[in-house]
Amino acid sequence: MQEIPKPITSLTWDNAALISMKVAKKLNIKNGQMLEISVGDNTINIPAFITPGQNQKSITLELGYGRKFNGRIGNEVGFNVYPLRSSDSPSFILNGSIKVLNETYPLASTQDHHGLEDDKYAAPGFDDLANKEAQSRIPELVKQSTFDYYKDNPDWVQKKVEQHKPDKNRSWADHSMYNPDWDYSKGPQWGMSIDLTSCTSCNACSIACQSENNIPVVGKQQVMNGREMHWIRIDNYFAGDPDNPEVSTQSVACVHCELAPCESVCPVAATTHSSDGVNQMTYNRCLGTRYCANNCPYKVRKFNFYNYTKDLPEVVQMAMNPDVSIRFRGVMEKCTYCYQRISSARITAENEGREIKDGDFQVACQQSCPADAIKFGDINDPNSEVSKAKRRNRDYALLAHLGTAPRTTYLAKIRNQNPMLVSKSQNGSYQ
Repeated sequence: MQEIPKPITSLTWDNAALISMKVAKKLNIKNGQMLEISVGDNTINIPAFITPGQNQKSITLELGYGRKFNGRIGNEVGFNVYPLRSSDSPSFILNGSIKVLNETYPLASTQDHHGLEDDKYAAPGFDDLANKEAQSRIPELVKQSTFDYYKDNPDWVQKKVEQHKPDKNRSWADHSMYNPDWDYSKGPQWGMSIDLTSCTSCNACSIACQSENNIPVVGKQQVMNGREMHWIRIDNYFAGDPDNPEVSTQSVACVHCELAPCESVCPVAATTHSSDGVNQMTYNRCLGTRYCANNCPYKVRKFNFYNYTKDLPEVVQMAMNPDVSIRFRGVMEKCTYCYQRISSARITAENEGREIKDGDFQVACQQSCPADAIKFGDINDPNSEVSKAKRRNRDYALLAHLGTAPRTTYLAKIRNQNPMLVSKSQNGSYQ
């Protein structure tokens, strides 16, 4: 739980004082800069973290950190903010003051691991170029609309997707640079649909995936190096005014491309396609060239830089899922669509003399999602929940113009905004 990125901030391993962009500019505060926060006679020191949407007249502090006990994980992690809390007002405190200290503290946030928005590396005159490009691509990645616009234009998502196809009568393979001759018309073919309207970015899918698939904890320093191992990440996108932004989130794991660019570059065929359409990894064949990670446009493959599990206490090892192999250093890993659950359900169905049917099993992320935003099953079965979701007019593929034909697709986000809170001029602005 310490390593799961927090919603909005994507912070791991620490808590911080969340401050607004305006306050940060006014006081010349950078991320990780230590603040002295005082309320009456009580004072704490804690690093700052600039957060879009944070009210400029308030600071958000997270409780539960900075504890001292004989534990393997939580001992002295983060900063204790309980000295500021009172029994009279346990949820908020008035009349606090802050003082900017001349020291910094390293914070591990996963939000910018695949971005170029850090302007300290930019050439003169191009400091905001990456930021502007990222803003311009949000509508391509997270397709979204207001409810009013959707009612008037119910097929707007499909119109957007069709722009990337040279001819709507041609298949994915006809215009893809990755063109194996796969027949996906027979047998169960597995796929997933994620409803962005329902998703709350709570990270339940990510932690469930970690527990189910024995994903290792790498520690704060390795997270700072960009080496976190989670198979599912939650991408946050902020648009508009930094102090009152439009926030969009997207859960991203391996999308199991039918025409997977990772497979064509692996020199030892460690990543291959199964007959039921799953992009699979053979761990004991992997050499760790990382060509597949370089060729993956979704950046969802993880590399074991170290043997993260060798020092695990025996009691922790006993909690591992025996149906999933433990990966060693030097190999790639990624989402498998919980293939161990698929195999178990298939064996059970065969023993009972029947075909596997929708609802026989759930993948870990689907099972844990409190908003029921994830559907998984046989896309060849017209009556399966996932097939019904993929037939909806909001269905689209992430980075569809690349022609990889991903098995995981998304339902576009619909915002049903209160007309009293948003001006009419903003309706349909996502288009």
